[in-house]
Amino acid sequence: MQLYKYFILLYLSLIVTNCGNTNTAKQSSLSINTTVKSLMLGDTLKLSINNPKQLEISNISYKINGKAVDNNSVLNKITLGEKIITATITVGEKTETLKKSIKVFNNIIPTIYTYEIVNTYPHDITSYTQGLEFYNGELYESTGQKRKSKLRKVNFETGEVLKNINLEDQYFGEGLTILNDKIYQLTWQAKRGFVYDVNTFEKLKTFNYGTSKEGWGICNDGKTLFKSDGTEKIYFLNPDNLTEEGHLEVYTEKGKIPSLNELEWINGKIYANIYQRNGVVIINPNTGGVEGVIDFKPLRKLVTQHPELDVLNGIAYHPERETIFVTGKNWDKLFEVKIKKQ
Repeated sequence: MQLYKYFILLYLSLIVTNCGNTNTAKQSSLSINTTVKSLMLGDTLKLSINNPKQLEISNISYKINGKAVDNNSVLNKITLGEKIITATITVGEKTETLKKSIKVFNNIIPTIYTYEIVNTYPHDITSYTQGLEFYNGELYESTGQKRKSKLRKVNFETGEVLKNINLEDQYFGEGLTILNDKIYQLTWQAKRGFVYDVNTFEKLKTFNYGTSKEGWGICNDGKTLFKSDGTEKIYFLNPDNLTEEGHLEVYTEKGKIPSLNELEWINGKIYANIYQRNGVVIINPNTGGVEGVIDFKPLRKLVTQHPELDVLNGIAYHPERETIFVTGKNWDKLFEVKIKKQ
């Protein structure tokens, strides 16, 4: 029960905000009524118009985030988070547009997972790990801090650095992912990322971010890149032109999950490290719903304690071994684990 309570706190800033109305520039007597203040995935959206003056309305059409929706629609094909309901109403010869914001929450309680340590390997204690990923059996790592940021290929069993390049001093390295022999590496606040050849580490391209605030974590499903920016949002990036093509908002049944950091794609789900929490959430990429939480907090006590020691960060899945590798910022160990339900 104590562990469960701990993870209720981990679900993070569970603030449920009341819905608000935003009407047209001229104050209207009409407003959208949703009958409830919050909704969950699978709920029926019951819409109506508050019409205190009994105006003669000849037509009403509704949209959610620009997509047409009917009254009494079941919210089962929708992503979670904040949505804008728009009602276009015809009154006489005039048309009014009303708006109302709602939030859609997940409809399940996340499963709590723990782990079994399979192996422990050495890790560079000076590496401020930001991104970690296996590609064709080889481990790649991105590290942070200005004037210390690196891109590396590492022998995970010995900790030996097989290939290394240093980022320019002004860049703070962040997450990385690899797709079709290309490494995609983020930087933190410079709003800029880099693309490298995985074999030579030759820089092929520089790209700028879109509406995402910063660069934190990144992963891929073999087609699309998924990028976090330290908020509750995960953005979809086209790997060819690096443009942002939408986003998810990550929610539990209680509220949003902010501070999404390092990402890893594992068996159809997005695993996201929560900055400063030493835990990982398992996210449904179709909805943004949190389906599981992994408590990695005890791992930090197993590494050398020193002044530069920082939080858990770095998730890499080894598909052949079916294990997850995790480490942290300035940790001297890399842990190979298998997760299991609490």
